[in-house]
Amino acid sequence: MNRLTTAHRVVVKVGSALLVDPAAGQANHAWLASMAADVARMRARGQQVLIVSSGSVALGRQRLGLGRRALTLPEKQAAAAAGQSLLMRAWEQAFEPHALTTAQILLTRDDTETRRRWLNARATVETLLELGATPVINENDTVVTEEIRYGDNDRLAARVAQMIGADMLVLLSDIDGLYTADPRSNPAAQHIPVVHEITPEIDAMAGGANSGAGVGTGGMATKLIAARIAGGAGCATLITIGSGEAPLKAAEEGARSTLFEPSTTPAAAYKQWIAGSLAPQGRVTVDAGAERALRSGKSLLPAGVRAVEGRFEKGDAVAIVGEDGREFARGLVRYDAGETERVQGVRSSQIEAILGYSGGPTLIHADDLALLHS
Repeated sequence: MNRLTTAHRVVVKVGSALLVDPAAGQANHAWLASMAADVARMRARGQQVLIVSSGSVALGRQRLGLGRRALTLPEKQAAAAAGQSLLMRAWEQAFEPHALTTAQILLTRDDTETRRRWLNARATVETLLELGATPVINENDTVVTEEIRYGDNDRLAARVAQMIGADMLVLLSDIDGLYTADPRSNPAAQHIPVVHEITPEIDAMAGGANSGAGVGTGGMATKLIAARIAGGAGCATLITIGSGEAPLKAAEEGARSTLFEPSTTPAAAYKQWIAGSLAPQGRVTVDAGAERALRSGKSLLPAGVRAVEGRFEKGDAVAIVGEDGREFARGLVRYDAGETERVQGVRSSQIEAILGYSGGPTLIHADDLALLHS
């Protein structure tokens, strides 16, 4: 069965060249309508879909009369500010016939690379999906500097897929996948349908950005970077042509594309990241009952905590130790050290009364906890 039809959570990246008619500087409403129909069909069969959408700068430059010349960073930010409302209006109009709600999320690189902001962004996306909304995500071009930019929405889409544990990333492109060379300049180039590992040989096959379209910043090289990021998080990547109407339906029905297989699963990659890539900022000692619960896949509740050490913040990694002092797990905490000390040993229902607010009933959710091998 087609991987796109069986994936539970799908991130779709839409570039400016697809969404905006560069000659008119306006949204391509017919294409957007077909894309919305694609998403509605996927939603109807139980899939969750997130859209990472370029287009605000391309729409804004027309609105501000900036023409097609190269823009300075302040001009790009001004164009993004002017074009963002047009971009969201175009998506909203496309989804309205299907009675689907869209929700705008603007991210900077810090939002997916700083743990506390990463947790907040992930919680927002998860809540939107639970409420049945379709998140439309873009880089927050109005505030970012060159130093904190993703640089292109291929990478942003991969970071979003990593953040929310997606199992499929679709990069809609101006080309139907990866070739052994750029087929626009080399007619002997051969299409590659499946990539099991991104090797130096695969990297060498990537060409440059689509300079002919006059919009967008990505190319096959950035798509391979995105596929590598997503694959490391357990997410498969599909590169396929997006210029035709209903591009996702076409991909489902066998349109030529390249599938990059992940080396692991999203859940396993996330747990490995927690266990092996983050330095613990503190220690939480738990009783024997809590240790048994954690080893069986449960979350850490405040009632099971016996001691708190360190000066950690919400979202930091902490070591979890048993009564014998041996570390057996690591996790991302949902309260800081002072708050954790104040609620240790109490029932979850008492958290709000003690702290004045509740960040949820768990100190460390099972999804954010990794058991360590002995």
